[in-house]
Amino acid sequence: MATPPANPDAPLVKPGIYLIRMLVFLTLVGFLAFVLFKQITPAFLANPGLNGLILGVLLLAVLLAFGQVLRLNRETAYVNAVAMGQEPAKGPALLAPLAPAIAARREGRSLPATRAFLDSTAARLDEGREILRYVAGLLILLGLLGTFWGLIDTLSAVGSVIRTMRGGGEAGAMFDELKNGLAVPLSGIGLAFSASLFGLASSLVIGFLDLQAGQAHARFHNDLEDWLTSGETQEAATALPAVPASAKELTEAVERLTTVVAEGANGRVATQAMTNLAEGIQGLVQHMRAEQQMIRDWVEAQASRERELKQALDRLGRERA
Repeated sequence: MATPPANPDAPLVKPGIYLIRMLVFLTLVGFLAFVLFKQITPAFLANPGLNGLILGVLLLAVLLAFGQVLRLNRETAYVNAVAMGQEPAKGPALLAPLAPAIAARREGRSLPATRAFLDSTAARLDEGREILRYVAGLLILLGLLGTFWGLIDTLSAVGSVIRTMRGGGEAGAMFDELKNGLAVPLSGIGLAFSASLFGLASSLVIGFLDLQAGQAHARFHNDLEDWLTSGETQEAATALPAVPASAKELTEAVERLTTVVAEGANGRVATQAMTNLAEGIQGLVQHMRAEQQMIRDWVEAQASRERELKQALDRLGRERA
């Protein structure tokens, strides 16, 4: 369930809950690494260069994931300040193209290009996470690189042992020679599996952080879209009372015509009353057409929003899968 804003006048919620989830997850990972420290240390020392590179890439990706979520704080603070009629401390960075639409929404209006700017903002949010997805794949590739590296060393060492073995000797001596010669191939296997271990584990960590960043971005975009497009519904609601005004004019014209006929006035007065009645009917018809067009536009806008929301949900479902 979505957490409502602390201030009811603030339309957007800060992404604090997602930062807490990320910190809790990293704490659990760190605790697990501490418990398995004795087992992890020999695996790391099997190839400290490659494994250190994997952990370095992991650290940079973690900082980038937190940066993707933390940058929403500035945008959220800006929108909430404008919505509550306050002066923002800092201008928006990500929402710079939407600044006029946000200001118009504060005044109860909506701009025609709001939808296009919202789509552009969603694209920017998605582009910011592309590097995280690339890093997740890169960590797996680094692990595979270590695997193939270790397998190549293993096969080369086995071949070298076989070539250096001398035939015709005693079985015990040959066995000792084979045992000593397999020490190098076994170290190559350790290199292969240690790199895969660190690569896959790091990719798992980045995958979870990317998921949280994606949820934070989706929540931010949905709240912003709901707040900006709610102005369109308010404008439609305020325009509806135009029909009763026209109906009132028509009623007054009919009453005047009835009075003239009942009093038996001359033809010129009756003609004027008929003219007023025709004008009232024409005005009513024009207002009804305008309201029908407005309702048709509003229905089309609602259908468009539902299609875009469905596409966003489908995209989010594919990302989670």
